[in-house]
Amino acid sequence: MSTTVVSSKQQTTNSESTPILETRQLKVHFPVKRGLIIQRTIGVVKAVDGVDIEIKRGETLGLVGESGSGKTTLGRAILRLNEAAAGNVRFEGQQILDLKGREMRQLRQKIGMVFQDPYGSLNPRMTVGNIVAEPMLVHNLFDDRSKIRDRVMELFDTVGLSRSMATRYPHEFSGGQRQRIGIARSLASGPSLLICDEPVSALDVSIQAQIISLFDRLKEEQNLTYLFIAHDLAVVRHVSDSVAVMYLGKVMEQGNADDVYRNPQHPYTQALLSAVPIPDPIVERKRNRVVLQGDIPSPLNPPKGCVFNTRCPVAEDRCFIEVPLPQTFSDGRRIACHKVNP
Repeated sequence: MSTTVVSSKQQTTNSESTPILETRQLKVHFPVKRGLIIQRTIGVVKAVDGVDIEIKRGETLGLVGESGSGKTTLGRAILRLNEAAAGNVRFEGQQILDLKGREMRQLRQKIGMVFQDPYGSLNPRMTVGNIVAEPMLVHNLFDDRSKIRDRVMELFDTVGLSRSMATRYPHEFSGGQRQRIGIARSLASGPSLLICDEPVSALDVSIQAQIISLFDRLKEEQNLTYLFIAHDLAVVRHVSDSVAVMYLGKVMEQGNADDVYRNPQHPYTQALLSAVPIPDPIVERKRNRVVLQGDIPSPLNPPKGCVFNTRCPVAEDRCFIEVPLPQTFSDGRRIACHKVNP
């Protein structure tokens, strides 16, 4: 495996930064029950199954994979919107899975979330000004209502909305404007980490570019860290410092974004990147495509051994028996595959 040379500036930045968020063997399982009155558990959906990720302060980790791979569930588990079955989650060095009540509310002040659906994530009965103000009220950030009002106006300026819009209701806005409102709400409590769950997938392409530019600007101006969940690999490449590729609840490959995109090693990562169209027709005709057969298996009944073995073009007998453990390579990448050796 070839190693990509990292610039000295990049090395310095990475060495100085410390993980703001890390998960270790995080598992989120959902029991499947049958029966109306007397229910019995007939199986378990392993939505997230032993995931290790790490995000350094000030960086963006892009989390990619097909629908059903567990990306959104992982993001929600970090905020305890889905409870973990096992594992650890540390935010700024603090174990958060054991927090309760006031401690958990205080933690949620530091972690914001931008949801995928700009239509369904805003309360239609509230003005957008009240929607943005709500986190400040929940966390008791200001004693004076006028200070809350001033902060709301500042946030509208920050996300590129007119202050006069604060008295309107969500149905009066376009999809891109609603997502800006959602971003303003996520910033209201002054978080250091934003979990962005496919924040541009429901928007037109031209609006996507504007929202991505907004995320870039906010990252620099407010020193934010992002967990950016998406299935659009082009978007992830633009915004991410590092990338983690998920498949059926597990991370297949994780590393520096440039390394992963230029020289993917895991067969699943290679297949994902080969499906991304290239605007140059000559290059597009010459490159080798990796076409996966079939659909992603059900997380209720995942394959034994490597979960990717049913679709992997290079699977061998060992892949159907042993679960591949993630191995760390010379360029810092972690890859879970029997066929890829350090």
